[in-house]
Amino acid sequence: MPTYPLEPFDLDFFDTAPITHKFSVNLPVSPERAWGELSRQNTLDWCRLIKAINFTSPAPYGVGTTRSAELAPGYARLSERFFVWDEDPDTGRYRHAFYVEQANVPSLRKFGELSEIEPAGSGCRFTWSFAIELAGPMGKASKFALPVTKKAFSTLETDTVKYFATLS
Repeated sequence: MPTYPLEPFDLDFFDTAPITHKFSVNLPVSPERAWGELSRQNTLDWCRLIKAINFTSPAPYGVGTTRSAELAPGYARLSERFFVWDEDPDTGRYRHAFYVEQANVPSLRKFGELSEIEPAGSGCRFTWSFAIELAGPMGKASKFALPVTKKAFSTLETDTVKYFATLS
């Protein structure tokens, strides 16, 4: 299956992308526990839309770390590179962000995610941001993709809340 290169970007793109989605939820686990789940091999295995995620760089992970992702039911394969990786156990604040370097989906120009964790009450607050720019003629029709992406991202939110509820 052919792959297509995507364009890198910086943190500002999460605010300026043609398609963005962001949600914040309180999780009933410590920031360290949530971070451990989000930064482990095979992470996001609780999400129905994700078939597999594997770090392709050795631990410890940080800026420059790479990862492969396969979205269910196996239609999309992505190669990701982290350009932000911040861990502060003393304050319980963590975040990482990646952009997709290659995908087997020809209609993507840019795609990435930003995950942020901070203390909140007896647990933590998890904020997950997504940024997408479509390529070619699809790029001009980004507004038509919003209902589809909104449904997909709401599934990720639901699955994440359910999973972390089982860990408390």
